[in-house]
Amino acid sequence: MYIPEFNRVEDRALAFAFMRANPFAIFVSTTASGPFATHLPFLIDESADQMTLRGHVAKANPHWQIIGRDHQSLVIFHGPHAYVSPALYEIRESVPTWNYAAVHVYGKARVLTDESAARQVLEDLIAQFDSSYTEQWNSFSDEYRDRMQRHIVAFEITAMRVETKFKLSQNRTRAEQENVIRALAGSSDSAIAGTAVLMRQLGLGTERTRRIS
Repeated sequence: MYIPEFNRVEDRALAFAFMRANPFAIFVSTTASGPFATHLPFLIDESADQMTLRGHVAKANPHWQIIGRDHQSLVIFHGPHAYVSPALYEIRESVPTWNYAAVHVYGKARVLTDESAARQVLEDLIAQFDSSYTEQWNSFSDEYRDRMQRHIVAFEITAMRVETKFKLSQNRTRAEQENVIRALAGSSDSAIAGTAVLMRQLGLGTERTRRIS
């Protein structure tokens, strides 16, 4: 994606933290008739030198049949975003913009044909997003759990490239950044207020706070 240098984030740990905080992403694969996309939550695993994304789609979703045939897949993680009015800037000759943050992960996807690996994806998703449900899930019969698992297809994506863009008024003065933060923070819209929180966590504005982790 297009990333001006002042919006580019090279800190892999920061990108990983952002993805973990915003795990519901858009999974895009290439087909002969054009791109095919699915919205779904992801598990993000990272070792010292490799990032892997795991998830599953409904078996009725044809996306799983594309996996492994396309040359490269793209997963788009997106977080809070907000309109920024030029009224918040010190210079009158200014134009509106939109602040946002996103991480693009490019990689090779493959279907997990091993039943235990596929079951692990399902159980890890439960553990991450609804750990209180684990005991209930484990109490079900093997027959029921196997039947449910047959309705999904698990997959993993090995990351080949990660691009991180935080467009958060980095090209404006500290005073202007502070104006933006204060204006957005007062919104009742969680996406707008969340943009202010992210800006503050990144140390923008005039009030210095700790970096996101």
